[in-house]
Amino acid sequence: MSEDIASILKDAEIKMGKSVEVTKEEFSAIRTGRANAAMFQGITAEYYGAPTPLNQLASFQFPEARTIIVTPYDKGAMAAIETALRESDLGVNPTNNGDTLRLVLPALTEERRKDYIKQAKNKAEEGRVAVRGSRGQAKKAIEKLVKDKLIGEDEGTRAEKDLEAVTKKYIEQVDQALEAKETELATV
Repeated sequence: MSEDIASILKDAEIKMGKSVEVTKEEFSAIRTGRANAAMFQGITAEYYGAPTPLNQLASFQFPEARTIIVTPYDKGAMAAIETALRESDLGVNPTNNGDTLRLVLPALTEERRKDYIKQAKNKAEEGRVAVRGSRGQAKKAIEKLVKDKLIGEDEGTRAEKDLEAVTKKYIEQVDQALEAKETELATV
């Protein structure tokens, strides 16, 4: 295998691995029956005129499976954090005791579970599309090497088969992550 092909395949594998990681991170933000810090990714509050991620404005504690205590670092941000949480898609109504916000996650209804599973399937498809996009870029690079006569057609065909094997491996990782998330969401 030529050095060019090895570097194309390695680059594609790195990009595919990142796509899988991003997909897993997006899965962690989809709520399950248990409270976790990943639920707050993507939620921002207005802080001194700029949208700021909640994890930069407050700490989170999880005393029980569905209870979260949010402690703002700056009490002046309390109202903005409370508003951001209320308007988020978590379906919570924070209780403000002056120092902290207490959130109790509602139990997931069957309809809500199905909605979250649908979200997870959409995120998985986005992950698969990203993996296939990396495959397409690598395939074009291999075809260019063949066209420019830097490698033979047989070597190009072998490289494309190797690329397909790598692609299959990463798509299976996305599918396994989706399966795990679906199981997690289906568990009451």
